[in-house]
Amino acid sequence: MSRTLRRLAFGLGLAAAVATPALAKNPMVGGAPMYASKTIVENAVNSKDHTTLVAAVKAAGLVDTLSGPGPFTVFAPTNAAFAKLPPGTVETLVQPQNKAQLTSILTYHVVPGVYTAKDLMAAARQGGGQAELKTVQGEPLTVTTRGKKVMVTDAKGNTALVTTANVMQSNGVIHVINGVLLP
Repeated sequence: MSRTLRRLAFGLGLAAAVATPALAKNPMVGGAPMYASKTIVENAVNSKDHTTLVAAVKAAGLVDTLSGPGPFTVFAPTNAAFAKLPPGTVETLVQPQNKAQLTSILTYHVVPGVYTAKDLMAAARQGGGQAELKTVQGEPLTVTTRGKKVMVTDAKGNTALVTTANVMQSNGVIHVINGVLLP
């Protein structure tokens, strides 16, 4: 192969690698790519960091809701976030007799509509440093920012940091958080 053809082949290969938007659009969460063409539930089940959340969504009977058209903004706690709760809390919440309480907690992590990190930051800026978002559960969450970081505070004053923002889904957006929010 001539030097010119090698340069052209290398250049085309580099251009193809740089121009592959799929990598930018499909962020990795919990070791799995999150596809914008899939629903919140279809993606969440593949994240090894969200097995507790997925089990809780199933126990609460919310799979169909979060697979629906939405759109939703979901603040998705990781397994590590659930592990910060007092011992036995998750095991107790997923029991059938506690379904109403579990549903309340999970729907407190969901806001109707799509709010990207940029939207959340703009809302906080407009609100003088904070913005209230009404959850599907009915109670508000408070969004604040610190530099380029977005924090979400629950009704009890617990704050969770958005660790991975803007994981776009076919029916909304997920923001991975490092804490469980409680109404």
